[in-house]
Amino acid sequence: MKVLLLKDPKEDDRGQDPYIRELGLYGLEATLIPVLSFEFLSLPSFLEKLSQPDSYGGLIFTSPRAVEAVELCLEKDNKAEVWKKSLKEKWNAKSVYVVGNATASLVNKMGLHTEGENCGNAEKLAEYICSSPEPSSWCSLLCKHEAKSIRCLP
Repeated sequence: MKVLLLKDPKEDDRGQDPYIRELGLYGLEATLIPVLSFEFLSLPSFLEKLSQPDSYGGLIFTSPRAVEAVELCLEKDNKAEVWKKSLKEKWNAKSVYVVGNATASLVNKMGLHTEGENCGNAEKLAEYICSSPEPSSWCSLLCKHEAKSIRCLP
């Protein structure tokens, strides 16, 4: 039987999309059709901010796309060298939070130490950040923009 698989292609350690491989094990012939496209709109502005870690309390990566944005910024104007020499160390001195293990793995490959990967979703990560020993600046930002009620104690 043939199956249309509507998703972004991904490769596992064997160089094959895990869905195609798994469906094939059950005798299904999967055809992968990417249905979404994505475009980063603010890379120059993001690069400027990424280059000024002293102006920020830390980083929150909510998806692998966020990591991709950092990587694209670092590819421009030899920023990768600046990242290795100083920026990475400055960001590592701050909190770097992530949603999920896949995002954590990508952030770790960039040389950053992460927290919160086991939270699993943004709401639980916000609760985790708010319960940290020094949540004040993070907490006020998260609570200000959080649609659901998260209790943050001062």
